Amino acid sequence: MLARSLSRRLLWPIQQSARAFTALPAEDHSGVSSSVQQEYIEKEDRYGAHNYAPVPVVLTRGEGVFVWDVEGKQYYDFLAAYSAVNQGHCHPKIVKALIDQVPHLSLTSRAFYNDVLGEYEEYITKLFGYDKVLPMNTGVEGGETAVKLARRWGYDVKGVPKNQAKVLFAENNFWGRTLAAISSSTDPESFGGFGPFMPGFDVIPYNDLKALEAKLDDDPNIVAMMVEPIQGEAGIVIPDPGYLSGAHALLKKHNALLICDEVQTGLARTGRMLASEYEGVRPDILVLGKALSGGVYPVSAVLADDEIMLTIGRGQHGSTYGGNPVAARVALAALQVIVDENLTENSYRLGQLLRHELQTIPSRIVTEVRGKGLFNAIVVREDQAPSAWDICMRLRENGLLAKPTHGNIIRLAPPLTLTEEQVLECADIIKKTIMSFPE
Repeated sequence: MLARSLSRRLLWPIQQSARAFTALPAEDHSGVSSSVQQEYIEKEDRYGAHNYAPVPVVLTRGEGVFVWDVEGKQYYDFLAAYSAVNQGHCHPKIVKALIDQVPHLSLTSRAFYNDVLGEYEEYITKLFGYDKVLPMNTGVEGGETAVKLARRWGYDVKGVPKNQAKVLFAENNFWGRTLAAISSSTDPESFGGFGPFMPGFDVIPYNDLKALEAKLDDDPNIVAMMVEPIQGEAGIVIPDPGYLSGAHALLKKHNALLICDEVQTGLARTGRMLASEYEGVRPDILVLGKALSGGVYPVSAVLADDEIMLTIGRGQHGSTYGGNPVAARVALAALQVIVDENLTENSYRLGQLLRHELQTIPSRIVTEVRGKGLFNAIVVREDQAPSAWDICMRLRENGLLAKPTHGNIIRLAPPLTLTEEQVLECADIIKKTIMSFPE
């Protein structure tokens, strides 16, 4: 009875949201945050840390590929919470998984077994073809876990001297903002003023096999390289064909591991379930996050085979919330939605269509359109107005939300549930917005 009552209370606002929005005030098309939205923005500014620079729009509801602001204006979401909502906002199957589980058991810690985690672990390991999974909460925790695994494997299996293990990272990588993550960063905005940094990290150029080979030849204590198959935060940077497979071959030759950070590129975002599949690469350690949650509840995972995973023993790594029943139910549903709704193929097909449309923009403002699947970027000229930020502000006015990265690059990463008709409509919005600026 309690479970049914709580489920009804939790579902009621979701079920009523469509009706409620018909009574909201008229849309503000001015392109400037209204006084109503400004109140929310000022409150965050007054009481919250200033560690983000959001696009000035205050959102209150999401469904599928759309979000609505507090005054009822509808937008296409072309950020998808940095690819955390690949399945679309508030996917009913994922929301139901959370609501059904919460009244029964939400958290035990890993001090005890629960009746959900094993089912999820079986599904995800069989889906991706690994012996074991280590569940965590956030993408950056997944990255930290992968580094710990690689170091421990280096000592126990490779035989690296105590405390001498090295892990390689690529320039312009991004895997979070913990002290370990920024210790591998080459972005002054991430690492500036936060030292001292983690020892045992080396940075080499991205998409440069010769640099990797030279580093491996020079240092026998390298245990792994962690790399994004496509660099996301750097601006959807796609390496040359053969880079990832070549890197994996070099690492194997030198008895070192390939860690693929697929937190943003994984789970159908690039038109493959994993971006590493484009080169037929099976990482030694795989890191997943973001869309593993369906945007509903933080979930991340690290997958590896027993030779690597079992080097960490019981009590040597963990998380109070990692692998909790709610997270397990949500992640299981999130993966099933991707498989059942064929979102990988949808991403691949619609990504090709979107790039084809955007590459026809007859404007000197745009210098390049690139991407894979529905993971794309528009590169804007740096030597003249408008800036990428200016374009994103006008896109907001025209009903599409996107955000710049690295100054002059607009990342386009909508939910993977878009239809062909919606892709064409969004491409038209983007084209007309860019063409509305004088060259």
